[in-house]
Amino acid sequence: MGVWWWRLLFAALSGILFSAQPCASQKVPKYRFMQNARTAANISYYDYIVIGGGTAGCPLAATLSQNYSVLLLERGGSPYGNPNISNLAAFGAALSDTSPSSPAQRFISQDGVINSRARVLGGGSCLNAGFYTRASPQYVREAGWDGRAVNESYEWVEKLVAFEPPMKQWQSAVRDGLLEIGVLPNNGFTYDHIEGTKVGGTIFDHNGFRHTAADLLEYANPTRITVLLDATVHRILFRVKDGSKPMAHGVVFRDSLGRRHKAYLNHHPRNEIIVSAGALGSPQLLMLSGIGPSNHLKAHNIRLTLDQPLVGQGMSDNPMNAIFVPSPRDVEVSLIEVVGITSFGSYIEAASGENFAGGSPRDYGMFSPKIGQLSTVPPKQRSPEALAKATKDMESLDEAAFRGGFILEKIMGPISTGHLELPSRDPNHNPLVTFNYFKETRDLERCVQGLTTVEKIIESKAFSPFRYPNMPISLLLNMTASAPVNLLPKHTNSSLSLQQFCRDTVMTIWHYHGGCQVRKVVDNDYKVLGVDALRVIDGSTFNDSPGTNPQATVMMLGRYMGVKILSQRLGAAPSA
Repeated sequence: MGVWWWRLLFAALSGILFSAQPCASQKVPKYRFMQNARTAANISYYDYIVIGGGTAGCPLAATLSQNYSVLLLERGGSPYGNPNISNLAAFGAALSDTSPSSPAQRFISQDGVINSRARVLGGGSCLNAGFYTRASPQYVREAGWDGRAVNESYEWVEKLVAFEPPMKQWQSAVRDGLLEIGVLPNNGFTYDHIEGTKVGGTIFDHNGFRHTAADLLEYANPTRITVLLDATVHRILFRVKDGSKPMAHGVVFRDSLGRRHKAYLNHHPRNEIIVSAGALGSPQLLMLSGIGPSNHLKAHNIRLTLDQPLVGQGMSDNPMNAIFVPSPRDVEVSLIEVVGITSFGSYIEAASGENFAGGSPRDYGMFSPKIGQLSTVPPKQRSPEALAKATKDMESLDEAAFRGGFILEKIMGPISTGHLELPSRDPNHNPLVTFNYFKETRDLERCVQGLTTVEKIIESKAFSPFRYPNMPISLLLNMTASAPVNLLPKHTNSSLSLQQFCRDTVMTIWHYHGGCQVRKVVDNDYKVLGVDALRVIDGSTFNDSPGTNPQATVMMLGRYMGVKILSQRLGAAPSA
């Protein structure tokens, strides 16, 4: 079957779906096909079972439902009606919620960096800072994707969830500072990944309302899709006949009351189970289902389905380091809108403003200890006591201490990798993950180059309205590294090297990936090697984080692979 059939089907589906497209500025209502798993039958049957209603799972399930029956299983709840998810000004509130019902499940890597994973329909797109940007053409080529179909998939996503940001004074000053110091050319507003300085997209509309991957379920065929919330999958079921490869044929999941349910594939050789549970959840579920390093699985008394030592390997998290710049004037509340894509592999971004997270500047959004972003002590010292102390110290500060913003750098890749292991057989427990930040020297060099670029922006003429003239860079570094949040200082005393600053102040930007990588755990069609009727489609398959921020590409991949699966299936049997 040639590419022409795939593109023909893609165009047909796009035409059908776009014609019924809702207004993107409207709040998406609760879907009639969405229900709590407590209402699910004990046993049910579908053509496709998608595990994980996140950034990839929602567009994937919506696409597959155009022709086949689909069950989408999400371990979290609905994002709709939750202002901590929907409102830009409340960024950080969901991430700071550590209750069992929170849409964000906190975890701490073995490196000591505090992080979060999504537990809500729509996945990370319900929690992130909203930046929307595509992968580079080189990334697309290296992934082996069809360029035209990739672009059409991005466009399908963008019609519902992507917008041009407002670009007020702080973000404009960062942009102009980047251009002034030579991060060229000026690429203006674009979703494309192009070296230089650009204004990217955002999933927050002009009213500050967040649009998420869950909104892409608006494209679904409501007669062929079932979405179950609070449905935690415990194991994928396999059957083996006559020495053939294990074939996935069902899943076991539990509802919020702990009741056990099973869902099976209808009997057809092309029906499949697709795991889209994220970079932590997908390798974890494969291991819980018996696919992983045999010795590790045996240690947890997990019945072996396939000895696959590469499951859970190649885990990476893009390290973020930031410098806080107190401002002599008020600045707007903004998340990520501008990015400087440097020639040496560091990305420069910024966030600003008081009154983050529901009106309290002491929550301070992306860089608050309340959400785990504590950079004032080295990673291994970020204990619950340290978090509590930093939070208490913040509460004693004058509001003027919070006026300003952060300029951050994140390195491309990264090159450094780690691994993931099971702590237990309970899927609700966070896996143990090691990212090995800055293990590779080149990652550390890029961090230093990125911070040097940030320093130049702060000292630029374009940024001068937002900088106190008596604060040298050494003072800003000292403030960032040694205060609960940066307070206007009375003296300077900094001898930190940039290398040590990178190591001591490293935080996550929530772009972790790996664990089920292409050509290691899955093939180029995302089919799990060594078994049948099972794929993994999400960020766990990535070797590198795409673009400057991955959410656009993860949503694109869900749509792209949904169309490819349909084209392969319908192309093999056109009468279907």
